[in-house]
Amino acid sequence: MTRFLDLTLNGVSNGMIYAAVAIAFVLIWRATRIVNFAQGGMLMITTFIASSVIASSGSYWLGFVVALASGLVLGAAVERILIRRVEGGPPLNAVIVTIGLLTILQALAGMIWGGTPKSFPPAFSIRGYEIGSHRVPFGPFDLFTVLAVLGMAVALLLLFRGTGVGLMLRASAFEPVVARLQGVRVGRMLTLGWALAAVAGALAGVLIAPAVFVGPNQFDAVTVFGFTAAVLAGLDSPLGAIVGGLILGLALSYVSGYAGAALVTLAALVILIAVLMVRPTDLFTSAKARRV
Repeated sequence: MTRFLDLTLNGVSNGMIYAAVAIAFVLIWRATRIVNFAQGGMLMITTFIASSVIASSGSYWLGFVVALASGLVLGAAVERILIRRVEGGPPLNAVIVTIGLLTILQALAGMIWGGTPKSFPPAFSIRGYEIGSHRVPFGPFDLFTVLAVLGMAVALLLLFRGTGVGLMLRASAFEPVVARLQGVRVGRMLTLGWALAAVAGALAGVLIAPAVFVGPNQFDAVTVFGFTAAVLAGLDSPLGAIVGGLILGLALSYVSGYAGAALVTLAALVILIAVLMVRPTDLFTSAKARRV
């Protein structure tokens, strides 16, 4: 029972990070119907920037804020400079552009920061809390991770459901022609959607970096798991991304603890295939019509 509790707490912490990456995929899919295969490279770059700021200033929180800000700028720039030229075209064009962007970002990171993985400091202690005489693998930094991702999810929910900007974002994603007729600057809304997605990815990067270190290819696995969580939940559902991330995080934690870490990636693939076979429309889709 103690081992099960430990694996569950570890799964919750990892699952929230997968959820943050899943939210990034969901935001871009909702805005442009594009799967951003460069998401891992974008969050990697912002985490490298945060690492450099922390090393030079000695302030974790300055690096944290800079990571989110650089994600905002990077996401907007990618949409404006690259994605806008292929939006509305054949889907394969966007796939090629994002894969090419991923390759470029990884190459640039290697040239600027080198290929050797670098350590990244956590915001708080990673030492687990003591429950009775047992120390669980869930400490202050894990709690910060959960609260940070939940806080981001709540902020996005309030933005989309409670503000005029959120309404324009939803209208631009689902009915761009009608939105333009109503005076909405659809192009600007799509840029904002990509910027917000990059912020979510940057948050995931700085949260997972203490565990995986920072390197050009260190975030590939978490990106794959985040994409899997997004597909499980449905690429249209930010709330589903949270649930999908938690489900995947718990499942992979149990597999790693009981069957071995070598089977984690295979388990993620099996889970994805199983869900798509049983519920091809994803776990959370229940209606065809949508109101904005």
